[in-house]
Amino acid sequence: MATNDYHFVTRWRVLATPAAVYDLLVDAQSYLRWWPQVYLEVTTITPPGEHGLGAVNDLHTRGKLPYTLRWRARVTETRYPAGFTIEATGDFLGRGIWSFEKDGDGVNVIFDWRLRAEKPLLRYLSFLFKPLFRANHRWAMARGREGLQKELDARAAL
Repeated sequence: MATNDYHFVTRWRVLATPAAVYDLLVDAQSYLRWWPQVYLEVTTITPPGEHGLGAVNDLHTRGKLPYTLRWRARVTETRYPAGFTIEATGDFLGRGIWSFEKDGDGVNVIFDWRLRAEKPLLRYLSFLFKPLFRANHRWAMARGREGLQKELDARAAL
């Protein structure tokens, strides 16, 4: 594995149905509302087909560290409501697999993210700062879990 290769597995549990979780996570435009600490800009290049298939979005994101990332996400596979897969290009190259499994009154969410960091800062400094970059990813994903649950709660209250 190259020093700028990363593999993250994020696990969340949220109170909702798999379909509700799927519908929010496949809709990148909604991230601006419920994940604003990380998603600065989302530009839809190709509108989504059924269950988000084929959607292409340009993303401008950040973490806690003082840099931003520009990348494109394409929904390449759907397994509604059990999950979907994205391919990433730009400052990242790789694949992310979202999986949703009903568990009592909630959903276990798993995001399996395998990527190569191509942004020069990350590519050239990963050998030294990989633990810091990993912590930055964990921070960003924690904000996502918090925002997702708040958005799900707000929708359930309607």
